[in-house]
Amino acid sequence: MTAAAAPSVASLVQSVDWLAIAPPTITAVVALVVLVADLFLGERGKALLGWISVAGLAAAALALLPLLDGDRSTFCLKTLKGEQAACSYTADHFTLVIQFLVLAGALLTALLSITGIKDAKSTTKALPEGEFWFLLLSSAAGAALLPASRDLATLVVALEVASLPAFALVGIKRDDRRSSEAALKFFLSSVTATAVTLLGVSFVYATTGTLHLTRIATALTHVDGQFHTLAQAGVALTLVGFAFKTAAAPFHFWVPDTYVGAPLPIAAYLSVIGKAVGFSGIILVTVVAFPSYADVWGPALAALAALTMTVGNVAALRQQATRAYSAVRLLAWSSVGQAGYLLVPIAAAAYSKDADKAIGSTVAYALMYAAVNLGAFAVAALVARTKPLNRISDYRGLYRSRPLAALVLGFFLLCLAGLPPGIIGLFAKVTVFSAAVDAGLGWLAVVMAVNVVIALYYYLQWTATLFRSAEGERAVQRIPAPLTAAIGLTAVIGVVLSGAPQMVLRFASTGLF
Repeated sequence: MTAAAAPSVASLVQSVDWLAIAPPTITAVVALVVLVADLFLGERGKALLGWISVAGLAAAALALLPLLDGDRSTFCLKTLKGEQAACSYTADHFTLVIQFLVLAGALLTALLSITGIKDAKSTTKALPEGEFWFLLLSSAAGAALLPASRDLATLVVALEVASLPAFALVGIKRDDRRSSEAALKFFLSSVTATAVTLLGVSFVYATTGTLHLTRIATALTHVDGQFHTLAQAGVALTLVGFAFKTAAAPFHFWVPDTYVGAPLPIAAYLSVIGKAVGFSGIILVTVVAFPSYADVWGPALAALAALTMTVGNVAALRQQATRAYSAVRLLAWSSVGQAGYLLVPIAAAAYSKDADKAIGSTVAYALMYAAVNLGAFAVAALVARTKPLNRISDYRGLYRSRPLAALVLGFFLLCLAGLPPGIIGLFAKVTVFSAAVDAGLGWLAVVMAVNVVIALYYYLQWTATLFRSAEGERAVQRIPAPLTAAIGLTAVIGVVLSGAPQMVLRFASTGLF
């Protein structure tokens, strides 16, 4: 008995692959460093916290480079013979692509935030710097952990680590009623979605007896008939929390008010990193854990995709140019519509013989969307410095006062619309459309085509506003270096991707799993 027990005890000893977990670990460590440093720095020294955060995120992104030589796994279960049975953390190609998106997006958000915090200091609504940077880095650490998670427990923990700091960031503008309401709505709706997800996870665990995704996939292929309905319910409910993060309809109602109430860099962060978290989770639980239940999640995601893109685009179409914060609201509803497009290839993976290719379309689209949407928010942050109500009408005549900013924003909007010269946007939409057609989802492709036409109207209308003659003189201020860097980086990325769109698809879809 003692001899038999010895190997099983030894199998519980973990050897951690520190290189594999370096990106989220560095981000988390820098978050703690910022929190402690904030206690000892004076008011003048607090400006350093932003640059420490930028450096930490850059270091975390660079830590991805040594991982490119092959897949690595850690926190693994072992058999009595010492062989790996299942792992909780895997740094494969899919993980690295999403972690790059998350860390690069968080880095651009940090550059926007440095300017935003400095501007807030000149008003009565100054932001607490130490808390802000700690929360942003903590959320980024959770977001970087999620795509590497390969069991449901780690997935849910990573989802909450990414989400909980985001609630506080949305409501960080003290004495601002709009910010407090946005944070409360975001928090309550997210908690509800998480509760439903945990119920689904418990159903899956009750059916399969395991939380590891690869083991779940094996166990679900031979579920006892009396547990079949329970397994189906578990699969469906598990998707709810991740659908909430992607702002998929009908889980989207928190988006416009949250984006308006949050500091603008945080709205940008949620629009990109929040979606990356949600879509990573959906991809992992569907393609990796629940492939045998594609008949459950495939139609559900297809219906969600059609509903989400329609709701988002129709609501964006109704935005009034003179309404306060209409530019932010349009970007918010646009992000809902874009979420619908991102869901299309995941739904197509349920019907496709090559699921990797379909998922690659979503990842490629996400990379394009991240760059241009962050760029659009960066220009919105620039305009908000002189026009704090951020109405679409405030962008009238931007070309006359800031020609480069107007041209860059016009390029970003055309990318989101899928029109030249935004070739990367056109290529991404064609790739997603092809995924739906190849999977036999012709009706979904038609819905997508109609929604692309609807979106053309409001994107082109905003673009035209940039070049119309302005009413009165526009105040021109010097653009801070961090904001200039954020706009410049996103513009360069968008132009480079438009010049080599095939490179994006190849990078996003080669050997994901």
